[in-house]
Amino acid sequence: MPTLSVNGTTLAYEDVGPRDGIALVFSHSLFFNRTMFRHQVERFSKDYRVITYDHRGQGESASSSADTLDMETLSEDAAALVEALGAGPCHILGNSLGGFIALRLAARRPDLVRSAVALGSSADEEHKVAEFAPLVEHLRQNGAGDVVDTLMYIMLGDTTLADPAQEALRDEWRAYMRGLAPSIGDAAHAVVYRKSVLEELGRTEIPVLAIAGAEDHAYPAPLSEQIARTAPRGRCVVVPRAGHSVALEQPDAVNEHLAAHFAAVDAASS
Repeated sequence: MPTLSVNGTTLAYEDVGPRDGIALVFSHSLFFNRTMFRHQVERFSKDYRVITYDHRGQGESASSSADTLDMETLSEDAAALVEALGAGPCHILGNSLGGFIALRLAARRPDLVRSAVALGSSADEEHKVAEFAPLVEHLRQNGAGDVVDTLMYIMLGDTTLADPAQEALRDEWRAYMRGLAPSIGDAAHAVVYRKSVLEELGRTEIPVLAIAGAEDHAYPAPLSEQIARTAPRGRCVVVPRAGHSVALEQPDAVNEHLAAHFAAVDAASS
């Protein structure tokens, strides 16, 4: 597993596909890691350069103090990674927390971004602070082991939680979340107390695609629709039978939307 030192931290990443291809950079959700995009890596790495990475303080990247886990710093990490790898202008894609980063880069670093895709995400400040704040404090004190059922409900849709065919997916991520240390609470705090990026997003000319899961318990489809309304070149699609981790839960449907999006953006910019 390669690592790269950027912006005062060390990020674990994977970089596959043709080096001279247009780059897709995937930014993962809180409580997950870069492997949540394995289906997208498999689908697109034949034709695109596909980069996945773990955020500072998560996955296999370096630990980091609580005061450096804010969305602005994580966005600067992502920009520095893209620059260091010579991957811009890229399609930047992110789920939830990763979507916050994708939208910030679209607004702030158009030199590095070809398009932004926000999956199960929001451009606004957190609308469930009162609901999530006690969970954040519990995570900070105890880690995720005894609240894993709550996390599973937040991160996955009803279909995924009930479908026997999705048992392996559930088992894998339940085990992963159960092992998360109390430091994940610091990352969760930064997510819940983030600032809105709506005003900035309203000024970007970067194409933005918002993909929502119809069963998202955390950020329902209207928040993705708000992204599409706000970005001058925004568009939204809603994927049935998927929750907050839409690209993991319904990869074939999401990959079709992504393929069409990449083709349209790349054709327009060629």
